[in-house]
Amino acid sequence: MSLYRRGGVWWYKFRFAGQIIRESSKSESKTIAKDAERVRRRELEESWNQIKRRKLPPLFSLAAADWLRTRTGIAPSTERSYKLAISQLTQDFGKQLLCDISADDLASFQIRRKRDGVSNRTVNLEMGVLRSILRRFRMWEAIAADVDFLKETASPGRALTHEEETALLDTASRSRCRSLYPVIMLAINTGMRASEIRGLTWAQVDFFANILAVGKSKTAAGTGRLIPLNPRAVAVLTHWRSLFPGAQAEHHVFPHEKYGLAGNDRKQCAYEVVPTEPMHRWKVAWESARKAANVSCRFHDLRHTFISRLAESQASDSTVMALAGHVSRAMMERYSHIRMEAKRKAVDTLSGTDFEPGVAQNWAQFFVSENSNEANSLKRSGEPGRTRTSNPLIKSQLLYH
Repeated sequence: MSLYRRGGVWWYKFRFAGQIIRESSKSESKTIAKDAERVRRRELEESWNQIKRRKLPPLFSLAAADWLRTRTGIAPSTERSYKLAISQLTQDFGKQLLCDISADDLASFQIRRKRDGVSNRTVNLEMGVLRSILRRFRMWEAIAADVDFLKETASPGRALTHEEETALLDTASRSRCRSLYPVIMLAINTGMRASEIRGLTWAQVDFFANILAVGKSKTAAGTGRLIPLNPRAVAVLTHWRSLFPGAQAEHHVFPHEKYGLAGNDRKQCAYEVVPTEPMHRWKVAWESARKAANVSCRFHDLRHTFISRLAESQASDSTVMALAGHVSRAMMERYSHIRMEAKRKAVDTLSGTDFEPGVAQNWAQFFVSENSNEANSLKRSGEPGRTRTSNPLIKSQLLYH
């Protein structure tokens, strides 16, 4: 080891693996320079021998914050759901080191959340965030085999009846939120997701061709898809457009605005309209209208209603996929069932009113009985294991005698 001063700063110099290492300690203290040289030599030795120094895993609260910073490019709604999940996880694991979190701790967390009345899906989403955080610090694999996620109800959603739709639209038309009625109408008649409707601009609506172009969607297949507008959607959008005479192409169809009461008669009105900013949320207005209409559904069920009615109209799978953008396998199986039911009803009408099921039943029993007698006769006279008849029904009966 060699230490020397240059311009008042101590430098160290030593040989490692045949190379001269000459670096500044950036300190005027010789003692610090000695320690710096010793640390530097230790780093080179560990690197040369591929020795990795293990770091103590951080507290969950710090690890969660660090993990959330790495979630770039996510939607604001996704970020909000992550923060809500982390807030719940922090109550149980905030002061624990990641390495101290066990499978039993996760099971206790699930029990607590179920005791709070939270659905299995929400608990699994929170567990998924915890799993992602532990994976980032290589701590998940050690407990993965002992962790069980809760079973979720495999329900792709439900379609509204026409009576439920009428009741929901009636209450929405009287809502303080004036955009709720056109939003619901657009969802039922186009199958657009809530995020797609929220981000819709007037540039995406073609009133001449009566076509709507979806902007950014949840899936690549949904982004940019074209949806023909039926007369109901055209009528609602045309009236809604008349409320914004100065609207530009880049303005949002459903802009951010506030609602209140104006004048001596306390008439409902909209104010502070920001056309360049999309509507934030309509959850409160939606829940109020849904409860007033006594309809149990989610907003996403309006999309299911649209796709279910497409299936009832015998639309092909390719047409459903093109209009919906993306349909899961479970949903496609359900829509196939809907199409089969519609086909069955159509075929049943061909039977006529003079059809007598008893006649077919008697004929079937007689045919089987007669053929069974012939089969028994052939079996007694023929060689074992061989059939001397071309009747496929008799052959099948001989195989089971």
